[in-house]
Amino acid sequence: MNWTLEVVVVPVADLDRAKEFYADRLGFHVDHDTRISEDARLMQLTPPGSGCSVVIGTGVVPEMPPGSLKGLQLVVPDIEAAHAELVERGVDVSDVQVLGRSPSPTPHPLDNVGFVFFSDPDGNQWAVQQISSRA
Repeated sequence: MNWTLEVVVVPVADLDRAKEFYADRLGFHVDHDTRISEDARLMQLTPPGSGCSVVIGTGVVPEMPPGSLKGLQLVVPDIEAAHAELVERGVDVSDVQVLGRSPSPTPHPLDNVGFVFFSDPDGNQWAVQQISSRA
């Protein structure tokens, strides 16, 4: 049996500000933005190429303090290109950092150990890791 992670709820304070960040700055696809009632709204956004989406909302998602989610991680095949794209989109992102020593420095020495970091407007913390290919 396959077990796939499909959705992660990200706690935010302002849905429109979060939507602008995730869709316009990060380039996530807006799968839907649904107003369920006057007090309930739900959005699902998916990173390009991902099988897992993030959900932000009010009135229908678990109560968590905005900005309390730490350790979300995206994976890209080229961390330097991802860094350049984030900078171009206006995201306040760290420089490329090398964390540790790659257990497999081929095909690329940054595989597994090349990272950048950023936070959304509420303080939810994200990492981006380079893995250029999987065995």
